[in-house]
Amino acid sequence: MIIKETNKVEARQWLAKLALTFSHNAYGTQLKTTSRQGPLSVQKAFYPEGQECAHIYLLHPPAGIVSGDELNVEINIEAQAHVLVTTPGANRFYRAREDLSIGATKQTQMTSLHLANEAIAENFPQETIVYEGADGFNTVDVHIKDNSVYLGWDITCLGLPSSDQYFDQGQYTQLNRLYCGDTLIYHDRIEISPRNKLLHHMAGLASKPVFGTFLVYAPTQLNVLKDRKLIVEELRQIIENENAQSLASITDIRGLFIIRYLGEQAHQCKSLYIKLWQHLRPLVIEASAIEPRIWHT
Repeated sequence: MIIKETNKVEARQWLAKLALTFSHNAYGTQLKTTSRQGPLSVQKAFYPEGQECAHIYLLHPPAGIVSGDELNVEINIEAQAHVLVTTPGANRFYRAREDLSIGATKQTQMTSLHLANEAIAENFPQETIVYEGADGFNTVDVHIKDNSVYLGWDITCLGLPSSDQYFDQGQYTQLNRLYCGDTLIYHDRIEISPRNKLLHHMAGLASKPVFGTFLVYAPTQLNVLKDRKLIVEELRQIIENENAQSLASITDIRGLFIIRYLGEQAHQCKSLYIKLWQHLRPLVIEASAIEPRIWHT
């Protein structure tokens, strides 16, 4: 932990980094190297579906991010390796400290994934809870090749509406970017702050506290336009079967399926995304969806 003086107030912050590299060999996908600093770690790789796919649980013992914290996770997946990444519980951006100067209250998390040729990444963190008064910035950058496969979601809950704790003060920014080679093919940034009133505006979140984005990129397997149109129709049918047609939407842009959710409940969003993943996974990687064991504990 780093301790520094900010306006004569002692500020404590975690500067945590975790870098993982996965390779593929005759024994399947292996966790090749681990480099860590601060309270970010993994225990080991799990193989509930065989050696080809490694399941990894990202661990952050403090269980939340406070003012001054910077968390940086970098995951490198070498050629033909297959990794599913998740977390044991919700991530939390706690209320920012009010006794610090502007800028010192920032709470930052950055996640980057780099996929080599024919690599597969499934990035499924559990929901992020942003507490009243937080000052959070969360970035997910994904770098893929045109023949690699990526499935990943993020689910954000502003406040704790089920406990009547609403997000009326504070600010939070979610930034998602996906690069194919050197080309940026997806850029999505949402900034919630008192300045822009985006939380309650009808053109923004319309007072809905939960929003999610599920990205699926698999151009090699799904390169026939009529097949992609059929897949979109099938996904929309699943959404309708879950009575979520007013909460979720699907678009197909430049080889990327984008599935958005805007509603009231994080568990509803996650349940819907799991059902869509169960339908998509056999299509894009020819394997049934095996839920991480940690989701059931």
